[in-house]
Amino acid sequence: MASVKEDTTIKEYQAFVQEVYGLSNDRYFSLGDMLSNVERFLMRGLKGIRKGNKEKTTINLLIAFSWFMSMMNQLHIDIEERIWKRFPYLCSYCGTSPCSCVKEKIVNRLNVVIDENKRPKTLKDYQDMFNKIYPAEGRTLEHAGVHLAEEMGEFSEALLTYRGGHQDESFKEVELEAADFFSCILTTFNSLDISVAKELSATFFDNCHVCHNAPCTCNFDTVTTFKS
Repeated sequence: MASVKEDTTIKEYQAFVQEVYGLSNDRYFSLGDMLSNVERFLMRGLKGIRKGNKEKTTINLLIAFSWFMSMMNQLHIDIEERIWKRFPYLCSYCGTSPCSCVKEKIVNRLNVVIDENKRPKTLKDYQDMFNKIYPAEGRTLEHAGVHLAEEMGEFSEALLTYRGGHQDESFKEVELEAADFFSCILTTFNSLDISVAKELSATFFDNCHVCHNAPCTCNFDTVTTFKS
């Protein structure tokens, strides 16, 4: 039985997604299809924020998150490595923690120094790290949702640019935007005061959260018409 534990690492969660959904994703979904599903459930999550429905927001953002991890698998991106290099316990733009971009009016991205001794171990540790870099009390939930939508757009644009030309430089931009999007997912959950690892363990405690099989045996129609 494949499951997500509360102390899961990002690498373990990515491996879980591959074990459970890798086969069906390869058979049924292109990168474009999976991107559409990330956007589909992300928008439902943002609608939950607008309506003040925390439960609806949580489940839809979790599903969007899982589709995103499926994309990382298909692109062979080790997202934990990309996140750590982008956010080594510091804001990727101003290079400080907590972020001082607004206070210092940073115009140009600064170089950051990576201290491997500070590297988080679990997904929960990464969520805590992002709360130190971008404290939840420093923004409203609505602000976090708008920022998440913005990063979704930038990730989509980077992916579409890469798919249009298949250039190595474009792929590097996909990796960077993927790390930014991941960070915004976690900061949005921080604004919700919800542990991502805890919710993932409750949702994916027994293989696929719908059919409870590994590999997932949900057919194409089940996936494309799934309501949450």
